[in-house]
Amino acid sequence: MQVPRILVVEDEEPLTLLLRYNLEAEGYSVDTVGRGDDAELRLLEEAPDLLVLDWMLPGLSGIELCRRIRMREATAKLPVIMLTARGEEDERIRGLATGADDYVVKPFSVPELMARVKALLRRTRPEMVADKLAAGDLELDRGTFRVFRGGREIHLGPTEFRLLEFLMRSPGRVFTREQLLNGVWGRDVYVDERTVDVHVGRLRKAINRGRMRDPIRTVRGAGYALNEQFVTT
Repeated sequence: MQVPRILVVEDEEPLTLLLRYNLEAEGYSVDTVGRGDDAELRLLEEAPDLLVLDWMLPGLSGIELCRRIRMREATAKLPVIMLTARGEEDERIRGLATGADDYVVKPFSVPELMARVKALLRRTRPEMVADKLAAGDLELDRGTFRVFRGGREIHLGPTEFRLLEFLMRSPGRVFTREQLLNGVWGRDVYVDERTVDVHVGRLRKAINRGRMRDPIRTVRGAGYALNEQFVTT
């Protein structure tokens, strides 16, 4: 399944880093730009699957960029979520009238924004946010919390399920233990990094039977990844 590509256009660096981290943790491919005019050039080169766009930007305002996006045939249907500190009703109406699909007022809840991103992709790119993930002979169903390998159901604990899901979202990408802790357990939960190794071991034991190939690759000194060679065979 193709990974959705998201372009974040935001000039506040701390917020840009926060959005990149959380969007990548959700399995999206993320690119960032800090100026409206630079974003326009990037969109001319290649359109993403969704645009997260700040209202106030140097170079070219988000509202003007959104207007230009809707005027071009190649980007006329590009899903756009607009971020702004403006909360008045008339400003929201103006943003939506310009062509934004959704509107989020700063400060906002990151989980809420992630939910809005997924909802908008589900509506505009349904094939990219399917409830089922597949890699090789592994199948994971987010809706029913069930995992199958070669057609046989595998029973996983909740942590092992989340760990496998996290790895399956980005085949081939190497995640450090810290990234796995943040993505699977959450930033607010203190867990020793060695716990990751324990749960990876449990996951391997559950999904690998007999002479089955191990889909999880250990990268010494770095972390773990879902083996991209396993995915394509």
